[in-house]
Amino acid sequence: MIPGTVLFASTTFAIMLATFFLSRVRRLHIVVMSSIMVIDLFFPVYLYMTRDWHKKLIEHGEIFSFLMWMHFILVITLYVLYVVQIQTARRILGGDDQMRRDHRAQGIGILITRGLVIFTGALLAEPAIAFH
Repeated sequence: MIPGTVLFASTTFAIMLATFFLSRVRRLHIVVMSSIMVIDLFFPVYLYMTRDWHKKLIEHGEIFSFLMWMHFILVITLYVLYVVQIQTARRILGGDDQMRRDHRAQGIGILITRGLVIFTGALLAEPAIAFH
């Protein structure tokens, strides 16, 4: 069975992907993308408050797994991409149209990175999902 957190993250990813292609509808694009960024910012807080991290990381020894560290680094990379993306979006809204190519390339990077974050998170949440 797929955990609810994986389904939620996958749904927001699908919404983000659809909104990426609807970038010409500027208000919708800005509202949806910034909302998903805020959700992603607070998702670790939700997970921290609803999971037994000591048992999973310390007692089960997952703190030493490559997958755990890869997931953590991907999350940090995603947050860095979000900051850079917001900076270029502000410049575009300020009238600098030359930033559009950079903004689009960063968006593609965000989609790829976020997909990997969801995938590695799913493997950590339910390792049997990937192998059945």
